Amino acid sequence: MSEVIGTPFPTIGIMGGGQLGRMMALAAIRMGMAIKFLVPKQTGGTMGLGTTHVGDWTDPAVLNEFIDGCDVVTVESEWAPIEAVENLGTSIPCYPRSSTLSLIRDKGVQKTTLKEAGLPVPPFACCSSYTEALEYAQGSGFPVVVKRYKGSYDGYGNATAHSVEELKSAWSQLADDNGVLVEAWVPFTRELSVLVARTPEGDHVTYPVAYTEQKDHRCHAVEVPTVIAKATEQKAVEIGLGAVEAVDGIGLTAVELFELEDGSILVNELAPRPHNTGHYSIEACFTSQFENHIRGILNWPLGSPQLRVPCAVMVNILGHRSQQVESDSVRESLKTDDVSVHIYGKEETRPKRKMGHVTATGDTLTDVRQKAELAASTIIL
Repeated sequence: MSEVIGTPFPTIGIMGGGQLGRMMALAAIRMGMAIKFLVPKQTGGTMGLGTTHVGDWTDPAVLNEFIDGCDVVTVESEWAPIEAVENLGTSIPCYPRSSTLSLIRDKGVQKTTLKEAGLPVPPFACCSSYTEALEYAQGSGFPVVVKRYKGSYDGYGNATAHSVEELKSAWSQLADDNGVLVEAWVPFTRELSVLVARTPEGDHVTYPVAYTEQKDHRCHAVEVPTVIAKATEQKAVEIGLGAVEAVDGIGLTAVELFELEDGSILVNELAPRPHNTGHYSIEACFTSQFENHIRGILNWPLGSPQLRVPCAVMVNILGHRSQQVESDSVRESLKTDDVSVHIYGKEETRPKRKMGHVTATGDTLTDVRQKAELAASTIIL
C-alpha cells in the first residue's frame, strides 16, 4: 500500500507566481485544495488564487511562515530555491527535489548528466574560455548554438553563431565565470516535446508526443497529435521517459526533443515542471499537465493523459508593447469558435513577454491551426 501525503484536501505550497503557478493553482483548487504562493515580488498572476506571501524566499523566517500548514511544496520554475525549504529540516515533502533541480539548472551539467545516462544528445562542449569555444566551433563547423549555463529560457540566454564574429559577440553576452555551453547545430526536421508525470514511487504517465514550432528561440505553436512514424513516436516516448528517470523528476517534467531526417531522436533540454508545450492539455486531454503535476507531487493516482478530442493546437500570445495590460482585443478573439483563451493576469506587458495563450480543438489540424492563429492574432497586449 502506497503512502498518501496529507489530508483529503491538502494545501499546496508553490514557489513562484507566474503563469505556471497560476495554472497549477487553478487545477488544485478545482480538486478542493488550498494554495499558498511565495514570490519575491508580486506580478499579478496569483491575484485571487489562495494566499500570496511576498518576501525573500531564501529567508528562513519568510519560508517558515510560507510552509506553515502546507502538505507539500513545489516550484513553477527551476530557479526557485526549493533547497532553502529542504534546509529548514521539516518533514514537508518538496518536489521536484533540489537534487533534481541541480542537474537541470546548469545547462552544462544537464547535458553531461543526460549523456552519461546513455541518452542521445547533440554534440556539445563545456567551454571555459573563448579559445575553447572557438576551437570547438571551428572543429564542429558553424553554425553553433551558444547557451548561458544558468538563467536561460524562452530565447533569453541563447544565441546561434554563424561566424567567428557572431561567436565572439555571443561569448561576450552569455559567458559567465565558467564560460558557456556550445552545441553543434543539429539539422533537425522538427522539434518535439514529451511530457512525463511521475510520482515519488516511480508511477508515471506520458502525454502524446507534441510538435512544437519555434520562432526566435521561443515556442510559438504546439500541435497534437504529431504526424510521425509510429516507431519514431515510440522512440521519443522511451527517450523522454529515460531522461526524466535520469534526473529523478517528480511531478511533471517536460523533455524537448529534436527529430532528425532519419527518424532518430536527440534530447534538447529538460524542464522540471509543467511546460509551455503542454498547455493544450487543459482543453484537449482527460487530465491536464497541471492536474497531473499536483497529483504526482502528492503521490496520488495519476490521471489519463490521452487526448479526448481528435486534435488540438496552442498558440502563444506575446507582448507587443510596454504598458499596462488592456482587455479590448481579448473580447474580439472570443468571436472565433472552438477556441479557449487564457490570459495570465500579468499587470504589465512588454515585447516578447508571454502574456497568455489560445487553444483550439477540432477534427483536423489544418482547420484547428487556422482557428488558433486567428484568435491569437487578434489579441494585442
